[in-house]
Amino acid sequence: MPFDKNSGHTEQSRSMENNARIFVAGHRGLVGSSIVRHLQSEGFQNLLLANRQELDLTDQTAVRSWFEKEKPEYVFLAAAKVGGILANRDRKADFIRENLQIQTNVIHESWRVGVKKLLFLGSSCIYPRDCSQPIKEEYLMTGPLEKTNDAYATAKIAGIMMCQSYNAQYGTDFISVMPTNLYGPGDNFDLLNSHVLPAMLRKFHDAKIWGDKSVNLWGTGSPKREFLYVDDLAGAVVHLIKTYSGSEIVNIGTGEDVTIKELAETIKKIVGYEGEIIWDSSKPDGTPRKLLDVSKLHGLGWLHKKSLEDGIKDTYAWVCSSKFTK
Repeated sequence: MPFDKNSGHTEQSRSMENNARIFVAGHRGLVGSSIVRHLQSEGFQNLLLANRQELDLTDQTAVRSWFEKEKPEYVFLAAAKVGGILANRDRKADFIRENLQIQTNVIHESWRVGVKKLLFLGSSCIYPRDCSQPIKEEYLMTGPLEKTNDAYATAKIAGIMMCQSYNAQYGTDFISVMPTNLYGPGDNFDLLNSHVLPAMLRKFHDAKIWGDKSVNLWGTGSPKREFLYVDDLAGAVVHLIKTYSGSEIVNIGTGEDVTIKELAETIKKIVGYEGEIIWDSSKPDGTPRKLLDVSKLHGLGWLHKKSLEDGIKDTYAWVCSSKFTK
């Protein structure tokens, strides 16, 4: 396959045929479902989708059999075991084991059956806890990880290295992207294992419904975080699988961040909750700041569209129409 090392483009990556066999691993999750919607909106209809009952991605034999039967041409590897600070801290073994199993099985079988291109979704938590801000792609593995999610991050780093190693040894076209914190319709709102933004939405919504006078939130509210609406992420990864090739990772984000306290005030206003916010400083804050440098992504021709406030409004509208509020 012709490859221009300077442009990061391949002849093949410029055109993903509308009838191509595309496997979206994790299509029922927040990210996977958004990728499916985006692909369908662009006219891609030959999508290969399998839920956990139909295909357990941690089962090597099952994955091999499925790939041999279905022969996908393109793969979006969005399947992963994910969670917030509490889940990552208390279930480290589950996070590293299951993510390593999923990645290893899907990446290896993609090579075995000759997948044209694979896109691996990592996470911004792969970067060192205290690295310079905004975070450039080259800061990977330049310092210690955040302890509360080091097992998950280590698994994701292994996935990146696996894609790079298969490219180097076998000439595959496997790319890796690192999204910032994601949110949107279809998110996980379970307070025991959700991320910060959906957890706040759930807490403020419940407090409003039940008439609670206060809402307790973890930490001090001082850490800064970047948030990307999930449909913007879907647009970015479809753009990149069409236009980018190379073993260097690509950050995906907005290039803008807010403090957790600012986020809480924004969500409180959108939900319409009028009580007090109480910050529990005995709980961990996590990484002090995590803002991605997205200049590489911008140079590849993609910019986010949805503002944080508009994205939260759209997400809350979905929340109000979803089952858990009824």
